[in-house]
Amino acid sequence: MNVDLSDTKSSAVLTALTDARHRSGTAALGMVLTLVVVVDEIGHHDSMRAATAAAREHPCRIVTVIRRAASAPARLDAEIRVGDENSLAEIVVLRLYGELRNQADSIVLPLLLPDAPVLVWWPDQAPAVPSEDPLGLLAQRRVTDAAASSKPAATLKARSADHCPGDTDLSWTRLTPWRTLLAAALDQPFDPIVGGEVGAARNNPSAELLAAWLQSRLGVAINRKTTRGPGITDVRLVTKRGEITITRPDGRLATLIRTGQPDRAVALPRRTTDELLAEELRRLDPDDVYNETIRLVFSDLGTGRRAAAKRAQSDAAIRTVKKSTRALTTTGSVLGAAPRESTTARAMAAKPLMPAAKGAPASVTVGSGSERKSSRAAKSTKAPRGTKAAAPRGTKAAAPRGTKSRAEAAASTAKPVRKGGAKRGSSR
Repeated sequence: MNVDLSDTKSSAVLTALTDARHRSGTAALGMVLTLVVVVDEIGHHDSMRAATAAAREHPCRIVTVIRRAASAPARLDAEIRVGDENSLAEIVVLRLYGELRNQADSIVLPLLLPDAPVLVWWPDQAPAVPSEDPLGLLAQRRVTDAAASSKPAATLKARSADHCPGDTDLSWTRLTPWRTLLAAALDQPFDPIVGGEVGAARNNPSAELLAAWLQSRLGVAINRKTTRGPGITDVRLVTKRGEITITRPDGRLATLIRTGQPDRAVALPRRTTDELLAEELRRLDPDDVYNETIRLVFSDLGTGRRAAAKRAQSDAAIRTVKKSTRALTTTGSVLGAAPRESTTARAMAAKPLMPAAKGAPASVTVGSGSERKSSRAAKSTKAPRGTKAAAPRGTKAAAPRGTKSRAEAAASTAKPVRKGGAKRGSSR
């Protein structure tokens, strides 16, 4: 059932879609997501055919946005397709004229399925930063195709600079059979890989992604080789004792070649757009492997060996600085700081003074210094009974019983001091 609406609005489109679904008998059909297709008038037919084919595996509501002439008066035309060959999908085609071209998100928002994920697909020309586009902000996944642009390599480079989790490109989806076959080939025992090469047609973005993925996973340099195509023609991995090669010269049948083993033929055809789109609809969470690979496509670090060497040099320099700083701090020479006291000195300073045994040397503290005097020298200069040595004011350290300081020795030769004449704060 087809319904055409001219010069309408979003609420009228939603009402007509509900009525058409009831009349076609598909009211109980469950939709799993909303697919928004942003395309021009020329390419919308092929895009709608691919989206309809993908909807047979993933029932969804397809909202197609076509921007028409900007100089025309503001107007919204809609076309609704429900049932028949579109039995597993609801299709809404929106044509925006004039100022409505810049308000596509406001028109599409009421047509989104409630509590269902949203995926936006740009088959041809995509915005420079899909995650910042008004329609891209409505979606969990944003799908582009760098191969559809006039400069695929430059487009992929721009996407890698502003990549955001949730963004993906059909150039990466085309690599799924290649990555599966390479993983299966390396699942068997093999010698250490020392290098590799990817051959593809000129300006092939999938070849750039495949080389970056192999380089990041294997940790070796992967070179790019230009061939006549179509697409990726061969992948060669060099080991210490031979090679592991996959060649696909005709775009349909590939041959797996391993040194010392018989050749094997593997079906590896180039996939259509509806197959690629159906694969993207299977997962709606961010692709972590693609997120890591897209940042390595045009990395300035080059090969994985050079990156690892730079990281090792940086870590070694940091460890050297930490060791030198720790050594300087231990000796107390950092920024002119005084040397730290030794463990023995700290223990002696913290240990309380104990009475010295009779006949054993004693440690006497006067002011800030310390001297050792034997008990014999102290006995020879014993002061008369009842006298007290006058210590300098502010000196509170007391010598142990049985020992005499210099002040006491001097006081022993002086005249006796009257009772109560000793200075306050003196020690015995």
